[in-house]
Amino acid sequence: MNLEGCETVRDLGTVVRGIRTPIIKEGDNLREIVVDSIINASKNNGFEFHDKDIVAITEAVVGISEGNYVTIDEVVKDIHNKFNNANELGIVFPILSRNRFSLILKAIARSTNKLYIQLSFPSDEVGNGILDEEKLYRSDYNLGSVITEEQYRKDFGDWIHPFTGINMLNFYKELVEKEGCEAEFILSNNALDILKYTKNVINCDIHTRYRTKEMLSNAGANVVGLFEIMNSPVDGSGYNEKYGMLGSNKSTEERLKLFPRTGQELVENIQKDLKEKTGKTIEVMVYGDGAFKDPVGKIWELADPVVSPAYTSGLDGTPNEIKLKYVSDNKYADLRGDELKEAIKKEIRAKASDLKGQMITQGTTPRRLTDLIGSLCDLTSGSGDKGTPVVFIQGYFDNLSND
Repeated sequence: MNLEGCETVRDLGTVVRGIRTPIIKEGDNLREIVVDSIINASKNNGFEFHDKDIVAITEAVVGISEGNYVTIDEVVKDIHNKFNNANELGIVFPILSRNRFSLILKAIARSTNKLYIQLSFPSDEVGNGILDEEKLYRSDYNLGSVITEEQYRKDFGDWIHPFTGINMLNFYKELVEKEGCEAEFILSNNALDILKYTKNVINCDIHTRYRTKEMLSNAGANVVGLFEIMNSPVDGSGYNEKYGMLGSNKSTEERLKLFPRTGQELVENIQKDLKEKTGKTIEVMVYGDGAFKDPVGKIWELADPVVSPAYTSGLDGTPNEIKLKYVSDNKYADLRGDELKEAIKKEIRAKASDLKGQMITQGTTPRRLTDLIGSLCDLTSGSGDKGTPVVFIQGYFDNLSND
């Protein structure tokens, strides 16, 4: 077919590419690796750069490259310092995760003799279940009940996670006792119930951490948030001054990788390097867990304290979009085909700079750009063996009026 003289029609919207990089290790120059990997991918795969393209780097490789690690014994030392070597501790609202919390629990158990573990139910705050919800709703218990370990084992102890096949109460119990620490579990959604057992408390919740700590402190607890453990170095260890142990991941059986500290400097330097090499202003962000929910397993996913701990200024804010279906069905209900398309293009070009609260936006996603883009990146890169810790996005800020 001879296309000479034909008008070029744009038929692609947002395009997302996972970018393969070398395996990143502690001490590697991540800034250089990311920039070189993006440039090489462009040359080898025939795509060009544009203003407002997006480069996103998973937080895992940021933390790895900066060497932000802690050992179990370093965490133990920090807990000893903060609780004056207390013989008993309580923890409230830990998440149920082998990757995210098991090593933290191991450190807490190693730091004391008796541990009271208060779990929320029917699931933790990110959706990991601890019991059969249907059985709960048919029982005499309700969400305001306190369920002892004995009651749990009698009435709900046969529950296992549908994907992992594990009962996390049993898993945590065995882990704690292997450290020579006695463990007692309580299921309750009221943080204050832990004070019936001990005044020394670590609140482990992620997204409600400040409220829970204030509540416990006002009730007389000696409370430290998980975000305050390893918020400064111990014997030269890694640390995170803002998030402490939140956002950490298991590295080995005795070592954890913390949430990265140097992300903001990294994204700004990568943006600068890409500007020099491509002539384009490309936005850059670091992303962790995406904010989405699994419809079967009920896991919300966001075990990191934020989706994006660092990003360039062009990614600040929320989308400012109109709902095409609403405009088509209402304002231009009588139009069809190219006439409808051109009318909607004009509507988009004429839209106000801030459409919040207007009916024309109804049905658009009311979330921050970094949360939306970070979720897209997390789904693209996955958490396994894809080997694409960098994601390159084009056309995210475009709309139907952009040809």
